[in-house]
Amino acid sequence: MINQLAFILPIVVLIAAFIATAVKILREYERGVVFTLGRFTGVKGPGLIILVPLVQQMVRVDLRTMVLDVPAQDVISRDNVSVKVNAVIYFRVVDAERAIIQVENFGLATSQLAQTTLRSVLGKHDLDQMLAERDKLNSDIQQILDEQTDAWGIKVANVEIKHVDLNESMIRVIARQAEAERERRAKVINAEGEQQAAQKLLEAAEVLAQRPEAMQLRYLGALTAIATQNSSTIVFPVPIDILGAMAKMAGKTG
Repeated sequence: MINQLAFILPIVVLIAAFIATAVKILREYERGVVFTLGRFTGVKGPGLIILVPLVQQMVRVDLRTMVLDVPAQDVISRDNVSVKVNAVIYFRVVDAERAIIQVENFGLATSQLAQTTLRSVLGKHDLDQMLAERDKLNSDIQQILDEQTDAWGIKVANVEIKHVDLNESMIRVIARQAEAERERRAKVINAEGEQQAAQKLLEAAEVLAQRPEAMQLRYLGALTAIATQNSSTIVFPVPIDILGAMAKMAGKTG
């Protein structure tokens, strides 16, 4: 009995080792890049995969979308402002063969490429553009990354700039700039209002000059407005034409 166990036990161990090395199960989102004696022989999966032990090896590749957090990068904008910018990148493997064969570590390679691209693209823009045109910058960075990672079988789906951090001195400068801009707009609006009011007064004067009776009605309206005020003394303005007529009469009598 002991001799039989001693004979069967190694066989069981060999069978278990064979199953462990030869039988692989890949999930729906996984693919296996198979190498036979070191040479690429195909991409398999998902499901049950059987390999020849010691002859074939398999590298698992996850096809799901991966999230890559790009560390904060020191960026000097085109107008010489130093900021710290970090971003997040969403990418996935679309070609398992190239992702394994063309690059050693596609995750690390994509991360390093994203950092250099982020500094390069943002360095070509002013600070105001970084703050106001994030959607355009995200699109530019995504397009550049997607083109460069295509050879690795990687698809960069989206890039989002998360934070643009400024130092305290720049925050105060931007606050003063914003205040000055608000004052400038207020003065422009006030000047435009004065210009429009002057234009309307000029048009009204031209209309009154064409119709003297309209001027008299305006004069009577002014007297009515003055009479309604609570004042003990009322000064009535005398039109210049009346003064002129009185002067002529005084000259004739003299």
